Amino acid sequence: MAVNEYGAENIEILEGLEAVRVRPGMYIGSTGARGLHHILWEIVDNAIDEAANGFADKIEVILYKDGSVSVEDNGRGIPTDIHKVAGVSGVQVVFTQLHAGGKFNNDNYSYSGGLHGVGASVTNALSEWLQVEVYKKTVYKMEFRSYYDKQKKKILSGIPVAPLENTKQKTDKQGTFIRFKPDARVFETVEFNLETIAKRLRELAFLNKGLTIKLTDLRDDEKFYNKTFKYDGGIIDYVLYLNEGKQSLFELPIYAKSVKDDILIEFAIQHTDSYSESIFSFVNNIPTAEGGTHEVGFKSAITRTLNDYARANNYLKDKDQNLMGEDFREGMTAIISIKMKNVEFEGQTKTKLGNPAAKNAVESAVCEELEKMMANKKYKAVFDAMMTKAIGAAKARNASRQARDIARAKNGADSAKLIGKLANCSSRKAELNEVFIVEGDSAGGSAKQGRDRQHQAILPLRGKPLNAEKKRIEDVLKNEEIRTIISALGTGIGSDFNINNLNYHKVIILSDADQDGAHIRAILLTFFFRYMKELIQEGHVYIGMPPLYKVYKKDVTVYAYDDKELQSAIDKVGRGYQLQRYKGLGEMNPEQLWETTMDPQKRVMTQVTIEDAAAAEKLITTLMGEDVEGRKSYISEYANFNKEDTFMDKVNI
Repeated sequence: MAVNEYGAENIEILEGLEAVRVRPGMYIGSTGARGLHHILWEIVDNAIDEAANGFADKIEVILYKDGSVSVEDNGRGIPTDIHKVAGVSGVQVVFTQLHAGGKFNNDNYSYSGGLHGVGASVTNALSEWLQVEVYKKTVYKMEFRSYYDKQKKKILSGIPVAPLENTKQKTDKQGTFIRFKPDARVFETVEFNLETIAKRLRELAFLNKGLTIKLTDLRDDEKFYNKTFKYDGGIIDYVLYLNEGKQSLFELPIYAKSVKDDILIEFAIQHTDSYSESIFSFVNNIPTAEGGTHEVGFKSAITRTLNDYARANNYLKDKDQNLMGEDFREGMTAIISIKMKNVEFEGQTKTKLGNPAAKNAVESAVCEELEKMMANKKYKAVFDAMMTKAIGAAKARNASRQARDIARAKNGADSAKLIGKLANCSSRKAELNEVFIVEGDSAGGSAKQGRDRQHQAILPLRGKPLNAEKKRIEDVLKNEEIRTIISALGTGIGSDFNINNLNYHKVIILSDADQDGAHIRAILLTFFFRYMKELIQEGHVYIGMPPLYKVYKKDVTVYAYDDKELQSAIDKVGRGYQLQRYKGLGEMNPEQLWETTMDPQKRVMTQVTIEDAAAAEKLITTLMGEDVEGRKSYISEYANFNKEDTFMDKVNI
C-alpha cells in the first residue's frame, strides 16, 4: 500500500481574502440567491448599526442596471486615518482584513448586529469590484477589484486598485457610500430580488423607529421603483401592519420599553380574532426565527401575569386551574425586540438566542411593564378582551369530544385509515426516507409504480385539505386529508409536535403546475407553517418540480421545467421536433415521472425556507385569510396579467 508523504510543503497558505472565495459557503451560507443577498445584508447591517447607536438617521439602497448595488448612510463614516498596526487606512483594513472591525468591544457600538468583523471584507472578496466613498468634510475614495492573475493562475480577491485617496473635494455630507457588483464567477445568480430586499428594509425601518430607509430600483425603465420606509411608531406600527386584514380585539397594540440588566427591551402586543399565534423576536435587529432565551422569558411573563390578572378580576375562581400559555397566545401578534452586548447565537445562522441572562431580563421587564398597565384603568378593556379570548381558547381546548379527536390525531391513532392511502417505503431509517404528498389518485398511481420502494413513500390526496388559516385547530383536524398527513409524518402537531418522531426527512409536495395545484401547495404550506413550523425551519419541506414541457423526436427527448428552458430544449432537439405540454402529473407514465421528478440524481426540487418569518406571516394572512380586498390588491400588484401564451407558436416547428 502506497504511503503519501505529508510535510509542511503540503500545507497551503491562503492569502488575504482568498479563503473567502475558495470556501464562500463558510462565510455566507451558500452561493445561491440567499448568499447573494447575504453580502448585501452585511453592508446594510453596518449602516443599521450606525443608526441603532444614534449616529445615523438615513440609509439609501439603489439597484443599478449593471447588476451592482449601493448602500449609503449618513453616519460617522468609516475611519480614514492610518491604522497603527496595519500601516494602511482604516477603509483598507475594513475591506481587506477578515475579523477587522469596530464591534469587538463596546466602545464604538453599544449594540451591534455584526459581531465577527467579516462583513465588509467578505462582500469585497465576493465582488467583481467594490467602490467606497467616505464623507468627512471632504470626499475620500477607494476601489477594489477581483481579477484572474495569469502568473499565479488564480483569482485574486478584493485587491485595492490604489490607496485611499482624499480627493480634497469639499462636501456637506457625512457618512459612507459603498457600491459593489457581485461576482458571477462565485454566485449561481447575480440578480438581486427586489421583493426580498424591500421586505428586509421595511422590517429594519419598523425595528428602528424614525429611521428613514429609501430603496430605488433603476434596472427596469418601465417599472421604476422608488419607496421610502419610515415608521415613527416603530414596532407598534409593525404589529398593526402584520394585523392588516384581521379583526383586532382592541384598537392599538400595547407597548412598553425598558432597560433591565443592561439589556434594552421593547415589545408590542395586539390580539385578533384569529386562532394562531404570531410572535416575532429580534436581537440587535437580527430576526431570531427559532426564538431563544428572550422568547422563553417573554412567554413565561405573559402566562404568569395574565393568569394573575384572571384571578384578581374573577375570570378564574380559586378552584379553577390556571390557563395555559397557548390560551393567552391564541390570536396574539407580538414583536419582542431586544438590544444587548456580547450576543451568543446558537449555530452560524444567528436564528436562536442562547444568552441565559436574556431570559431573566426579558421575563422581569415584561412582568413589570404589564403589571403597570394592569393597574391603569385605561387598559382595562384591553386586558378584558385578552381574558375573553383566552377563556374561549381554553374551553375549546378542554371540550371533551374535541380533546379526544385532537389527541387521536396528534398521537397518530388514525393510522389505520392510512391503509390503502399511504404506500410506505421499506426502509426504517427516517434520515434516508422521503414522502411525496401527491395530488390525486392518478398521479399517485404513477408515483407508486415509478418510485424507489426502499426509500420513497407516496401519499395521494383524494381531496383538498382544509385551509388552516381560517379555522381553529380542532376544526382543521376534522379534515380527513389533514389527519392522514399528520398520521403519516408521525410528529404530532401544535404543542405536541416532536421533530424527533418524523418518519421522513424529506416531505415533498408534488402537485400539478396549474391553479388547483398551486392552491393545494398553498394550503399545505399554510398548515405546516401554522402547526408544524419546525418542519420548515429544519429544512424538511420541499416542492417537487415536474416538467412543463416534453420536446422530442425519434429517440431524443428533452424536458423543460419552465418557459425559459423551453427554447433551450427546442434548440437541443433540433428541427422536426414535437412538443407536449403536461397539464398534470397524471399524464406521465411511471417511468417519465421517475426520470423527471422523483429520481434524486436528476430531479429539480425547491426547499421551503422561512427567510423572514414576519413577511411569511403577512403573506399567508393576505393570501389565505379573510381579507378579500387585501388579496385583490396583492394580486393586482404582483400578478402578470399581460403574459402571453406562446405555446402554439412553438408546436411542430
